[in-house]
Amino acid sequence: MFISSAGGHLTELLKLEKIFNNYNYVVVTEKNQISLQLNNKYNIEYLLYGSRNQLFKYVFICIANFFKTIFLFFKYNPDLIYTTGAHTCVFMCILGKILKRKIIFVEVFDRINNPTVSGRIVYFLADLFVVQHEELKEFYPKAKYIRGVYQ
Repeated sequence: MFISSAGGHLTELLKLEKIFNNYNYVVVTEKNQISLQLNNKYNIEYLLYGSRNQLFKYVFICIANFFKTIFLFFKYNPDLIYTTGAHTCVFMCILGKILKRKIIFVEVFDRINNPTVSGRIVYFLADLFVVQHEELKEFYPKAKYIRGVYQ
């Protein structure tokens, strides 16, 4: 299972598309106008799009996504959860850890000096945690540093 929020997180995740067909895979991301264009190209499932800018609405979206995450986990029963982060991945990674699945988290390339919120949470759950800038080792001392994972 490849999971990320829409936007830059998804852009980095989709750089792995060459390996998708080597596996029984699913991409999980948020539903928005851009990600809907991926329907015909990938095996894809959608969570609701939410922004912390609208906090009241965001709380309800998170609750709905929590239940959808449980459904998707048991529908696909992934052996591995690979994520580039943001809020959409956190519930899946927690569930994956509880049910003893492998978790790989790659902190996005644009984070150089400060970690993401999802990275801070998933760091303690991930079997492999990758940073793309050496500066982030200050926040994630056990992370593996790989500069430019997707280049």
